[in-house]
Formats: sequence, C-alpha cells, structure tokens
Amino acid sequence: MNEQTLLLRARQFDQQSLAEVYDLFSPGLYRYCYRLLGSAPLAEDCVAETFSRFLQALYQGKGPTQFLKAYLYRTAHNWIIDQYRHKASQPIPLENAVVPVEPNSTPQTAETHIEQERVRAALFQLTPGQRQVIMLKFLEEWTNEEISLAIGKPVPAVKALQHRALEALKRVLLTTD
Repeated sequence: MNEQTLLLRARQFDQQSLAEVYDLFSPGLYRYCYRLLGSAPLAEDCVAETFSRFLQALYQGKGPTQFLKAYLYRTAHNWIIDQYRHKASQPIPLENAVVPVEPNSTPQTAETHIEQERVRAALFQLTPGQRQVIMLKFLEEWTNEEISLAIGKPVPAVKALQHRALEALKRVLLTTD
C-alpha cells in the first residue's frame, strides 16, 4: 500500500492502517530522535509523543492530507526542539556534566562515544533548520525533495541550508580539536 492510501485509511481510523503507519515509520523516527537526543528513553518518548500528536490531529480532523513521512518527522523535530528549550532553562546537574563511559568499554569504544557526543554538540550549535537538514540528508539519507516536503521549503533553500550547515559544522569541529 502506498503512503497516500495508507494515510487516507488512517484518517478513517482504520486500525490496521494505523498499525502499519506505526510499523513503517517508528524505526526511522526512533533512529532520528536517538541521534539528536543521545538517549534511548528520550527517543522512545519522542516517538510515542509524535504518534500521540498524529492521532490527536486526526481525531480533531486535522493533520496531514499528504506527505505523512514529512509530517511525522517535522512533529518529532518540533518535540526535540521543545525538549532542548526546556533543558536549556534548567541548570545541568554535576553528574551529567561529564559524558559517562561504560566501565568495561574498550578505549576504541570510549573514543567513538566521545566523538559521537562531540558531533552531537556541534550539531546543536547549528540553527534548528540547518540541523534538521543535515540529519535528514546524511543520517536518514533523504533526498532534497523529501527534505523540502518535511521542512516546507523549496529545494534551493534546502541546498542553501545544507551548504551553510556544513560550513558551520566544519568551523565548529575544527575549533574544538
């Protein structure tokens, strides 16, 4: 079943179609959320809240009429931004100020974890739009056209955001070496 047919049936609250929507999109959404949040429980919360908001929108007669994948990723991204805004307004507890390393991890695993945290921190120095384009393009492997639908901007704007984001990431990562 194609995405448009699936969405049409989901808008009619067809239980099988709603389950298919979840099964089809939740793994990718989870990966996306986890990469941005760096926490499995928060990523799970984000996916759950994304689908809850989707169902609430359908119940209210709103929500997407096309481009379901783009709608779900935009909803997840907005939830993540809300989390970071909320987190930024709170002091960081001392035990969370240092990135924990597993006690039995190899030096290579620890280095990989530290590098992932470094890249995640660099991503959050980008604007939300730049960050979203980079995540969708390079981690989720979306086309520029798919990203355009998800963020509601034309393809040339997506390309411009991508270019500016890559330049900013290069500057940030080179200055933190």
